[in-house]
Amino acid sequence: MSKVVVFDELGGPEVLHVVEEGPLAPSAGEVRVRIEAFALNPLDTMLRTGALPVPVRLPNARTGVEATGVVDALGPGVGTLSVGDPVIVTAVPDSDVRGVAAEYTNLPSSSLVRRPAGLEVAEAAAVWVGFSTAYGVLVAVADLREGDSVLVTGASGSVGRAAVQVAARVGARPIAITRDPAKTDALRAAGADAVVVAGRDDLAEAVRSHTAQTGADVVLDLVRGPGQRELLAAARTGGLLVEAGFLDPRPTPAPADDRVRIVGYRGFDHLGDPDVVARMASFLEEGVAAGGLRPVVERVFDLDHVVDAYRLLESRRHSGGKIVVTI
Repeated sequence: MSKVVVFDELGGPEVLHVVEEGPLAPSAGEVRVRIEAFALNPLDTMLRTGALPVPVRLPNARTGVEATGVVDALGPGVGTLSVGDPVIVTAVPDSDVRGVAAEYTNLPSSSLVRRPAGLEVAEAAAVWVGFSTAYGVLVAVADLREGDSVLVTGASGSVGRAAVQVAARVGARPIAITRDPAKTDALRAAGADAVVVAGRDDLAEAVRSHTAQTGADVVLDLVRGPGQRELLAAARTGGLLVEAGFLDPRPTPAPADDRVRIVGYRGFDHLGDPDVVARMASFLEEGVAAGGLRPVVERVFDLDHVVDAYRLLESRRHSGGKIVVTI
């Protein structure tokens, strides 16, 4: 039998509970994965509370979009993986049916990449969403180059920290924004060329001082909301701002001019492209081997305490590192 985290109604973490189901044989093109650990994401909360504009198939809906595990069985037509291979899950668009918060789950083989050597299980569970988002925004969309300056909001969070590391790895100059001055040293250690403390420093002035008065070439906005005006002011004329987050629920005002190009980023648009995923996986593997890419795992729970894990995620009382549940 397989332990599976499910919910029968929309609501807070308390609606989650663990049931036992028989593992299913994988269909053609599918792989059954024995999950070793999964990481929690805001997307899980949004699905479970009904905040996403998608139907949730209740009751017995599953959850979880980020995990690592070992190939347990192969369906017909899968020739790129073998039983026993350690893998990372790259995409679960139907997580209410195939959610990875379970001992076993069946996924298309295209949703898996080999786990980079050198990562602990908890790290491997927590690495993909942050680094694939950072790569997608900075490399696939912004075409970040060596020497470019990139302003990263929410830099203390998992995606922001990954973006700092990705930018540093391509030779760009990341400028990290944080609200906590105590995190300055950690962000510099992650590769930040400079750190701006929101609410204390004048953002536009600080960025200009680090970019020879021109402003940032690229801005990664993981927050949105009214603060985006300051980010636009800190960008150079002709620069690019990529919206890839929603940490501030307040409306984002319309830009005052078109001095800076603004584009949105949706991860699933890129995760459906096998060529892009292959480049992401190669970049991640090389970065992990070189020591420049590493997720921050804040706390690890076991499956019996999955509700407590989600309560911590949704309390916003954690430092921004990933919360992982092991099985």
